[in-house]
Amino acid sequence: MEFVVKIEKLSNLGFGIARIDSQVVFVEGACPGDEVKIEITQKHRNFSHARITEIITPSVHRVKPVCAMQKVCGACRLQFIDYNYQLELKRQIVQDAMRTIGNLDIEIPAPVPSPQIFGYRRKIQYPVSETKVSKRLLAGYYKPQSHEIVNIKHCPIQPAICDDIIDFIRNKAPDFGISGYNERKHSGDLRHIVIRSSASEGANLVTLAVNATKPFQRLKDFARAVFDEFREVSGVCVNFNSKKTNVIMGAKTECLAGKNFVEEKILGKTFKIGANTFFQVNPESAENIFAYVRDYIRQNFNAPVVLDAYAGISSFGICVSDVCKKVVSVEENADSCDFARAAAPDNPEIHNMDVSEFFAKEKRKFDVIIVDPPRKGCTQQSLDEACRLLKPKGRIIYVSCNPATLARDLKYLTGKGAKVESIQPFDMFCHTYHIENAAVISVH
Repeated sequence: MEFVVKIEKLSNLGFGIARIDSQVVFVEGACPGDEVKIEITQKHRNFSHARITEIITPSVHRVKPVCAMQKVCGACRLQFIDYNYQLELKRQIVQDAMRTIGNLDIEIPAPVPSPQIFGYRRKIQYPVSETKVSKRLLAGYYKPQSHEIVNIKHCPIQPAICDDIIDFIRNKAPDFGISGYNERKHSGDLRHIVIRSSASEGANLVTLAVNATKPFQRLKDFARAVFDEFREVSGVCVNFNSKKTNVIMGAKTECLAGKNFVEEKILGKTFKIGANTFFQVNPESAENIFAYVRDYIRQNFNAPVVLDAYAGISSFGICVSDVCKKVVSVEENADSCDFARAAAPDNPEIHNMDVSEFFAKEKRKFDVIIVDPPRKGCTQQSLDEACRLLKPKGRIIYVSCNPATLARDLKYLTGKGAKVESIQPFDMFCHTYHIENAAVISVH
């Protein structure tokens, strides 16, 4: 049965929202303002999912996607919406999360746009499989709500050299006896291709995630072939992941050719980024966030002592160090700490440990605490400890890539008497529903 509906708004997962007899319907590939004919694909007690069968009247914000694969690839779900309106929709997503989850009456400003909206993605992670009969390798993104790989030959949101590197791997791996991974059977060699591409120096670190526990000769030969083929490849690493898991990278990585890092420059600072270390996928947009945090600290504090928690390679800590008396960084990933020490041997003070453990044992007080946790957000215990370690008139700067968990954590903090002074979105992930935010919180 088909229905004609008007799309009212966008959900936090990028679906258009319409209503049939007051029940919410999530419509894939819909833009607010569309009048569309839909077919229900899944019906639940309080909501339904639907697909578009006909666009009757398109929204004025609809545009032709740059990528021919946009409808089948799960990566750029908003590419059919003009970029300025994408920013407004993301602002609304943050606003809705703060009001409905965070119980916060705070006005969200327009997101700071990405300096580039194509070619911006500097971390590429392609799952790999192979065809049943010809054993041809497939590498790309998964179709939405599936584990079926869309074989991507060209992706406009990543540097063109990455397309070339992946195409070489896809075509030449069988010549070296390297097979694609079969997820169902947990067999085959190559599970993922991961590339870290430097915006500042144009170098690329290639990591081959393999279903093995140690290197083998044909893998070594293939890694050397990839390194020799491209002057833009600074190193080829192999990551060993033999577990039956959806996790992309295992714990052990070995460099088989060249260097085990690329360098990226942000705000005049040089960072080393390895295969297993976290760094923002959009360095130019990340620079806007780092500058925002640094400028806030400079304008509101005089020679502060700053804690950089969930620090990764201490990117925030190093970027703000010039306006601080002291920076203390905490990160549980050992490789990240090593790269941070190489980038800034004098400042910050770096601790390789779990953030909650550091919070529990630390006695010093800080003027500013920067937290940049993973998508799941912070634990209540970590938030409590951060408040305990903050000096009077200090601030927590909470950087988050997930508006829902940010809103949840802000609700917890305001319930303890904290005040959210501001929330500034930054568009890190163009053409997706994801949005980064920096929240400034006063506690005392």
